[in-house]
Amino acid sequence: MWLAVLPLLNRYARVPVCGLMAFYNSVPRSNRDMLPSTMMTIVRRSLLVQGYINTGFVADHYANFLQEVGALVASGRVRYREDIVEGLEAAPKAFIGMLSGRNFGKLLVRVG
Repeated sequence: MWLAVLPLLNRYARVPVCGLMAFYNSVPRSNRDMLPSTMMTIVRRSLLVQGYINTGFVADHYANFLQEVGALVASGRVRYREDIVEGLEAAPKAFIGMLSGRNFGKLLVRVG
């Protein structure tokens, strides 16, 4: 996806980066090192690439988020997906699957 988007970015574009969990333990899909060409594009186009983790915003925004989004979920205007697996014995396989991008939405393990 990144290689498709990168050539389309305007000069001084801002690129937020998050949600890379599926790549934490990934194996490179090719032997080609894309870092040098990616860095050259970032420099040539003066791109701002900034990573973030949602926990960095909790203190300032979580209460408002709960109020606004909670009402939208309750009204049905916002829907979400959960991937639920049954039993603690299924947790290791589910966790490994999550790290390889096999689930969609929030992964939950139902126990008890």
